[in-house]
Amino acid sequence: MGLFDKKYCDVCGEKIGLLGNRKLEDGNLCKECARKLSPWFSDRRSSTVEEIKQQLAYREENRKKAAQFRTTRALGEDRKVLLDEEHRWFTVTRARDLEEANPDILDYDAITGCRMDIDESKTELMRENADGEEVSYVPPRYEYSYDFEIVISVRHPYFDDMRFRLNGSSVDFEPSAMLRPKSFNAGRPDPESCAEYRKYRQMGDEICQALEQARSGGKQPAGAVPEENAVMREAAQDIPAAGPWTCPACGGANTGRFCEYCGSPRP
Repeated sequence: MGLFDKKYCDVCGEKIGLLGNRKLEDGNLCKECARKLSPWFSDRRSSTVEEIKQQLAYREENRKKAAQFRTTRALGEDRKVLLDEEHRWFTVTRARDLEEANPDILDYDAITGCRMDIDESKTELMRENADGEEVSYVPPRYEYSYDFEIVISVRHPYFDDMRFRLNGSSVDFEPSAMLRPKSFNAGRPDPESCAEYRKYRQMGDEICQALEQARSGGKQPAGAVPEENAVMREAAQDIPAAGPWTCPACGGANTGRFCEYCGSPRP
């Protein structure tokens, strides 16, 4: 068979257009059929024609569940984790019309774990000296950048995990002069002092907590406070609020029970 011979999809039988072929282990797949596969599926090239047909049959059954899905809780910002607590189902999607988008609908029992990965990158900030050259500050100054990824591990015939980023664009954090380390050996500022960092870190914690509760069948009462926050609240009640103090973690001047710059409790 020549390079430019016409090819036909081994799943639907339609002719495959130029640049439209998606190779399978033992055949060809058109891009229209490929679009119907699960967005979390990544083993197309090593799949057989029969395996792809089986997945497409599953995807059509999944569409029926998507039509029945009733969101009772939504978590996230752009791509959301949606829970249907009546059916004990969940899905991850950007779509509003679930039946049309057909996101994979999974049972709570399919969840085997959930974690948040926070990726940090660091860029040194430079200054221009009297000769017009870029040189380092002393001590060096850095801008930090963060990305937040949720990884939901699942038992599923076509994928093992659902990975997605919480933040649309990277969270940039340049510490103020008060938060910068005073020496080369003083470590780095705590990113918790950045409101946007806290926002996505708390969002990821909430998603992981909700899915862990879904998996275990536990339900958190309305208005309940996470154990860690409750302990911090009790500890705060025993800390005197009067008088100024200097934060040992970042050197910031404060008067309250917690550092307004890095969030550390009053010593």
